[in-house]
Amino acid sequence: MSFAVPAARTRILSPVLPVVAVVALLGLPVAPGGDGGATPADAASALVVGFCVVRLLRQRRRPLSRTAAVILGLPVVGLAVAAMGAASPGTGLSGMGRYLQVFVLVPAAVVLLIRDRGDFRLLAWSLVALAGWQGAVGVHQYVTGTGASYQGQPIRAVGTFGPQDVMGMASVASFGVVCAVGLALGRAPVRQRVAAAGCALALLVPLALSFSRGAWIATAVTCVAQLALAGMRRALRVGAAAVAAGVVLVGGFGVGTALLQERLASITQVTDAPDQSVTDRYTMWAAATDMWREQPLTGVGLKGFPEYRDAHASLALSAASDTEGAGAAFRRQPLLSPHNMYLLVLSEQGLIGLLALAGSWLAVLVCAVLGLVRARRTDAGPGLDCALVACGLLVWQLTDFVYADIGGPSTVLTALCLGLGAWWALIGGRPVEQHAAGAGRTRAGRRPEEAAAR
Repeated sequence: MSFAVPAARTRILSPVLPVVAVVALLGLPVAPGGDGGATPADAASALVVGFCVVRLLRQRRRPLSRTAAVILGLPVVGLAVAAMGAASPGTGLSGMGRYLQVFVLVPAAVVLLIRDRGDFRLLAWSLVALAGWQGAVGVHQYVTGTGASYQGQPIRAVGTFGPQDVMGMASVASFGVVCAVGLALGRAPVRQRVAAAGCALALLVPLALSFSRGAWIATAVTCVAQLALAGMRRALRVGAAAVAAGVVLVGGFGVGTALLQERLASITQVTDAPDQSVTDRYTMWAAATDMWREQPLTGVGLKGFPEYRDAHASLALSAASDTEGAGAAFRRQPLLSPHNMYLLVLSEQGLIGLLALAGSWLAVLVCAVLGLVRARRTDAGPGLDCALVACGLLVWQLTDFVYADIGGPSTVLTALCLGLGAWWALIGGRPVEQHAAGAGRTRAGRRPEEAAAR
């Protein structure tokens, strides 16, 4: 079975291959005890942006429509204001550079490098492959007791990201599930849809062994949304199959261990009897809200949360979490963010930054859903799978941001997924006539975006 692009399309190497290389680099092991600096994937993402700029200059065409440029560039407004309010110019510049990388430059480069839906599917399958690799490493860690420490046992599946980024493998596995579900619900050949469904079911195992409640919730919400958007009949059929698979996994193969069941049950106990991690999260959320009240419009400045945290947090905050295992020695990892992207932006960038950043995300999501509706109504050929993948990635990320924020080696994957969602929303899901009206011509006289309407 082959998921390669057709031979006619492989005669010219796809410009999206550098993005695939970034995905591949995320499979490399992270050095134990790393302090969260730049990774090879981060460096490669910068090269992708440079490659995109050079390609645009050579083709001499207008890269984006005005609407797309405004939507993708909207976060710059809040970032510029928050950078001026940072504790120092160096802090402001470094924080602005990171935000621009994740939310503006890399997503825009992905949008511009994807030629058509074939390129989109190539990226989607590469995310599934990365999830398969990280998931295999994570399952091996759980089985052999070589994972990160969880309740005193080295069983937490973290893949190659290490205990300093326990959300890394969980995020990768979640993205793989979302992509696989979208591909399985599309109109591709039956063999590919069956393979995608099998990948989605297999990736549920490492996702469960990550013990990440936030990733579980975001994935469940996203898969339900994808099924509903694909049609109620399909939703009922796939839902019944998922329940049957869950019974087999839990009852037949013993995937539901006591620790896993306890972790799952703790989701409903976050208000009645929260553990220390939940208490820390609530305390940091309250601290972020207090920071925003002091500077409601502009916030305390980029990277200002760690500096103002202790002045606004209660004594219930433990200030650090214990990490060890998966090849890393014991260390106390300081809590430098509220683990909520919306509150982090609100505290550091104020209402201006939150409205600009969240407004950009919401606009992309609305456009993506409208494109999906058009694909269901008018697209007799393949295209629904791309719509479901794009909407799923956006829904997952915006849901997960309630429990997490950017940081760690897996952060660049957030940028790639936002770029995939933005391509469908702003280019791939538009009507054919809008492709013709909005696309610029290359020197050869052809419109690269016309293929996206196929």
